[in-house]
Amino acid sequence: MKNQIKIQNSKLVLMAFALVLISLQACKEEKKKPVEETPEKKEIISVIDIVTENMEFQAPDTIPSGWVTWKYHNESPQPHFILIDDPIDSITVEDFENELLPPFGEGITLLYEGKNEEAFAAFGKIPEWYGGTVWPGGVGLISGGHTAQTTMNLAPGYYIMECYVKMPNGMFHTNMGMYKVLVVSDEVSPLSKPNADISVSVSGETGISFESPTGAGAFTFSVHYLDQKKHEHFQGHDVNLVKIANGADIKKLETWMNWLNLDGLIDPVPEGFTFLGGVNDMPAGKTGYFTATLEPGNYALISEVPEASSKNMLKVFEVK
Repeated sequence: MKNQIKIQNSKLVLMAFALVLISLQACKEEKKKPVEETPEKKEIISVIDIVTENMEFQAPDTIPSGWVTWKYHNESPQPHFILIDDPIDSITVEDFENELLPPFGEGITLLYEGKNEEAFAAFGKIPEWYGGTVWPGGVGLISGGHTAQTTMNLAPGYYIMECYVKMPNGMFHTNMGMYKVLVVSDEVSPLSKPNADISVSVSGETGISFESPTGAGAFTFSVHYLDQKKHEHFQGHDVNLVKIANGADIKKLETWMNWLNLDGLIDPVPEGFTFLGGVNDMPAGKTGYFTATLEPGNYALISEVPEASSKNMLKVFEVK
C-alpha cells in the first residue's frame, strides 16, 4: 500500500514537473516571438507647394490623384502660369523637347524678325500628335512676387507642366526650360471638393458669366468649363483674375493676352495690371477652383485668347 502511494506521489511530482517545464518553455517561446510593430499610416498630401525663382518649377515629381490644392509661389520678377499638358499615351518628355519645342521656338523667332510667312511655315512643323493633347487644368497667370492657389482633380497618369509666357525678346519660357514632368499616382488625396463662394462659367461660344462679389474679402471661385476648343492661337480658353489700377488701359490688357501679338504675353505685364491666379485650360464639363483675397478696387476675369472682349471673355467688375 505504501509502495502504491509512493508511486502515485511520484507520478504526481513528475506530472507537476512536466507542467512546469511546458509552462517555462511556453514562456521562453513567447519571449522569443518578435513583437509585431503597428505599421505607420502613410500620410497622403493634399496640398502641394510649387516655387519659381527663375525659369523652373520647384515641385514634387509625384502627387496623388483626386482633389489637390496647388499653391504656386512666383518668387521671380516675371509673370508665370502653370499649364498642364496631357499628351497622347505614346508621347514622352523627349518627344516634347525634340519635336514640339523647336517649331515653336523657330516660329516665334521668325515672327519677331518680321518674317511672318516663314514664321507660320515653322509653326506648320508642329507635330500631328500635338493635336491630341488635352489640357486638364493648371494655375492661372500670377504676377511676380505673388502666390496663387488653385484646386483641381487629376486622374492618375503622366503629364507635363509648362509656362509659355514670353521673354522680353519674345522667346517662350517653355523653350527656356520652364517645363517639368508630373506623375499623378493611384494614391487618392483625402481632400474633398471645395465649396465655392462665386460660381463662374466659361464657354468658347458664350464667354464668361458670373455674379461679382458685393464686397471685399477672401473668396473661392469655381470655374466650370461648359465647352472647350482651340482658338486662333492654338490654345483653348481659361480664366484669369487681374487687378486693375486706376487709369490702366484695358485695351492693352486685351492685346497682351494674345501671344501671337508681338507685345502679347510678354514680360513685363502692361502697367497697371496685377495677375492674381485662376484656372488654366480644362476640358468641357470639368470644374476647377481658385482662391483670392479681393480688396476694394477694379478687377477683371479674362481668358487668354485673341480678342477676348469680342468673345465675351473679358469681364470687368468693381469691389467696394
